[in-house]
Amino acid sequence: MKNFASKILVSSVFLSFIFISAQQPKPRPKAQPKAPVLVATKTPKDQLVELQTIYGRMVIRLYNETPQHRDNFIKLVKEGFYDSLLFHRVIKDFMIQGGDPVSKNAPTGMMLGNGETGYQIPAEFNTNLIHKKGALAAARTDNPLKQSSGCQFYIVQGKKYSITEISNARNAMNFQAKTRLLQDITNSDSVKARIDDFKTRGDKDGLHNYMVNLQPKVDEIYKTMEFNYTPDQIKTYITIGGTPHLDMNYTVFGEVIEGLNIIDSIAGSPTDQFNRPLKDIRMKAKLLK
Repeated sequence: MKNFASKILVSSVFLSFIFISAQQPKPRPKAQPKAPVLVATKTPKDQLVELQTIYGRMVIRLYNETPQHRDNFIKLVKEGFYDSLLFHRVIKDFMIQGGDPVSKNAPTGMMLGNGETGYQIPAEFNTNLIHKKGALAAARTDNPLKQSSGCQFYIVQGKKYSITEISNARNAMNFQAKTRLLQDITNSDSVKARIDDFKTRGDKDGLHNYMVNLQPKVDEIYKTMEFNYTPDQIKTYITIGGTPHLDMNYTVFGEVIEGLNIIDSIAGSPTDQFNRPLKDIRMKAKLLK
C-alpha cells in the first residue's frame, strides 16, 4: 500500500492549510440528546424481524455484534414505530432508505429524510460486517463521531464490483482514516501548541520539519487501524455485490436473509427529484420468534 503519510505531511498545500487553519475557530457540533438507556433483556441468539411491503416480505437478522443498534431497533419495532412509514429514498443500484417518522402522513411530493427520534446511537463499526447486498445499516447526519440516526435505516442493493474497484474503495477508506488520524493528532493540545508557536514566529521551515518528524508516530498508530478486506469479503462484493465505499463509515447492524428480490423491486421503483418513489411504499415491521 502506498505511504499516504508522506504525501499529506510534506505537501506545501497541506502545510499552508495548517498554518492558516490554526488561526480559525473550530465550530462546535450541536449537542445531541442522548440515546435512551435500554434495559438488557434476554435476546435470542438470532433476532429476526419481518418487514412487509406492497412488493412482499423481507426477513432481517439483527447482529448481536452491534448490540446498541440491535436493541434500539427491537425497541422501535415492538412499539410499532415503523408501521406505515415509507421507504422514502430509493436509488437503484445503491440502497433503499426508510424510517423517517414524518413519512407516515407525508403528502405526495414532499421531501423527506429529516424526521428523527431526537437521539443518536453511538457508532458500532465492525470490520466483519460489510455493506454487502441485503445489509441493514443506520443512516446518519454528517457528524464527526459518525453516530447513527435513532430510527432511519437503509438496506443495500448495490452492484457487483471488480477487484480493482474494491481495492480503490479500500484505499480511499484508509486514506480518509489516516487523514482523520493526522487531524486528531495536530488538534491535540501539545501538538497544537507547537504549531501555534511556529505560526506566531512565522517559521514555516520549522513547521515543515516538525510535521515530517510526526510521520513515524502517525504511521505507528495507523498500522493498528488500517482496514483490509478478507478474501471472503472480496468474493462477496464480486459475486453478490454491495456498496464497499460505505464500509466503516455507517454502522451495519443486520442483513436480509429472505426476500433479496424485494429490495430489487423497491429499488427499481420510479422516483421524483427527491428520490422518493412516486407510489408510496409503506412498511410494517414485527419481531419473529
